[in-house]
Amino acid sequence: MKKSHKFLVLLSIIIVSTFFIKATQQTKDQVTKSKEIVGTSPRSVGDYYEIRALKMPSNLDFAGERVPLEDADVYERMDRELHINTYWQSNTLFYFKRAHKYFPLIEQILAENGVPNDFKYLAVIESGLMNATSSAGAKGFWQIMKTTGREYGLEINRNVDERYNLIKSTQVACKYLKKQYKKFGNWTLAAAAYNGGRAGMIRRLDKQKATSYYDLLLGQETSRYVLRIIAAKEILSQPLKYGFVFDQEDLYTAKPTRTISVDKAIPNIANFAKENNMSYKQFKALNPWLRENFLNNASRKKYDIVLPM
Repeated sequence: MKKSHKFLVLLSIIIVSTFFIKATQQTKDQVTKSKEIVGTSPRSVGDYYEIRALKMPSNLDFAGERVPLEDADVYERMDRELHINTYWQSNTLFYFKRAHKYFPLIEQILAENGVPNDFKYLAVIESGLMNATSSAGAKGFWQIMKTTGREYGLEINRNVDERYNLIKSTQVACKYLKKQYKKFGNWTLAAAAYNGGRAGMIRRLDKQKATSYYDLLLGQETSRYVLRIIAAKEILSQPLKYGFVFDQEDLYTAKPTRTISVDKAIPNIANFAKENNMSYKQFKALNPWLRENFLNNASRKKYDIVLPM
């Protein structure tokens, strides 16, 4: 072997040895650091991570009606809801994403019906702005029960369930809330009645000789209900204050659509969708109230079908 070749081989061995020694030292350093983090050293988790207590806002209201934070019980219950909804980050972040898509339509319908804008947050805590189904059988964004939906004019059967129609179900929610407001005289009790029922709220107010939601001793779900709405309002209206950071393109957006009227049966929705240049899945996403692969419509009722623009 020539001297130059021997020199190159020796140089290569030195370089590889040096790299191996450095890599071994880095691995030892990483192990040491890992041991410190998991607590084998005097350092604590607090050196790496902070969970900050939230400061209660000085003034909170629902639909213009003040929350009595001077009441210690109300203060603590409100504090709980703010912390839960702030630190359940993944869930609340998706509230922001869906709200950007659905709030404009909901806000418009609320305004047209004379219902305060704050009630859009009721839909947030009811369903997370999704067509959900509860264990009790309530459905849609507004979690409407079958009897209530039919009472307020929704068509509900195996073929058509208009609780899944965002426009019609929002209009029904408005009618229900206005009826409760007329009975109770304030929007806070109207919201509580949406969860606890009109008869239940009347019975508790009478039994406890109370006139305010905040003075009532209620079951756990209804006692949290209005405060959960207020927490959603506070956080969603001030994302940066509660640590939520996102760009506009991170939020969901409603795509342009058009509406056609159909007054006859649709024998096969998959074929109908294909004829209108869309997939079956796209059709169902835009018209979730059609529950089967066909529309009966023996009565020749007029239905509004949503299609892509």
